[in-house]
Amino acid sequence: MGLLDDLESEAQKRRGEDTEAAARKAERETAYRTVVEPAMTALLGYLRELTTKLRELQPRIAMRHVLPGYGDVVGYIEHEYELREERQPSAREIVLSFGFVVASSECPTVQAEGSGRVRAIAALFQRYRLGGPLAPQKDASGEVASATFKAKGRIPLEARFQSDAASGQLRIAFTNFDDLGSAVKLFAPERLGEALYDDIGHYLMREPNSLMREILPDDYRNALKARVQEQEVRRRWESQIAARQVEEVAMLKREYSVTGRFSRLGDAVGKLRGLVGRKG
Repeated sequence: MGLLDDLESEAQKRRGEDTEAAARKAERETAYRTVVEPAMTALLGYLRELTTKLRELQPRIAMRHVLPGYGDVVGYIEHEYELREERQPSAREIVLSFGFVVASSECPTVQAEGSGRVRAIAALFQRYRLGGPLAPQKDASGEVASATFKAKGRIPLEARFQSDAASGQLRIAFTNFDDLGSAVKLFAPERLGEALYDDIGHYLMREPNSLMREILPDDYRNALKARVQEQEVRRRWESQIAARQVEEVAMLKREYSVTGRFSRLGDAVGKLRGLVGRKG
C-alpha cells in the first residue's frame, strides 16, 4: 500500500471511531431525557414526602461513628431537613441536608496523655466540630501534655443526587453516613425506579438496605462461589485427614503399649527362669 492508501485507511478508522462516539453520546442523551430526568423528578417527590413524614413522626434514629484515638461518637438524627434542587438545560442536582446531634452523655470521656495524642484528637474534634479539649495541662515548655475529651455538637449529613446528559446516569454521594467521610455510587438508567427510591429511604433512616452494596457480574459471582465450594471441600478433606492421623497415632500408642507390656512380661519370665535354674 502507498502513503495515500495508509492515510485513507487511518482516516476511515478515525471517522468510524467518531461515528461510534457520536452514537454513544446520543444514546446517553436519549437515556437522560427519557429515563433519568423523569426519574429525578420522581425521586424529588419521594424525598419531599419522606422528609415530611419524618418531621411529623420524629422517629428516634441513632447513628454511631468511630473516631480514631477517641472512640464511638453517638448521636441521633435531627429531623430538620433542607431539600433543594438545581436545574440546568442538561443537568439536575438534588441535595438533601440535615444532621445528627451528638448525645454527649453516651460518648466516652477520654483522658489523652502526651502532646502527640492530644494534638491528634484535638485536630479531629476541630475538623468535625465536636468541641475542644477540657482541662488541658501544659508541660514545662508550655505545650499541652494532657487533656480530657468529651464529644458534643452536631455533625452535618448530606445526600447529593446528580445527573447529566453527558453521563446518562445517576450519581449519588453520601457524606457522614456510614462513616465520617463521603461515599459515591453510580446507577445506570435501568436501575432507577421505586425499588431504588425505597432503598434510598431505608439508607437515610439507617435501616437495612442494599443501596451501597456492590452488584457483582454473574461470571465473577459464580467464580467466587466455585472458589468457596473448592475451599470448603479442601477443608473437609484436611479435617478428615487430620482426624485419621489422630486415630492412627492413638492406635500406634495402644499397640506400643501392649507390645511393651508383653515385652516386660517376657523379661520377667526370663528372669524367673534364671532364678529357678540357679536354685536347681
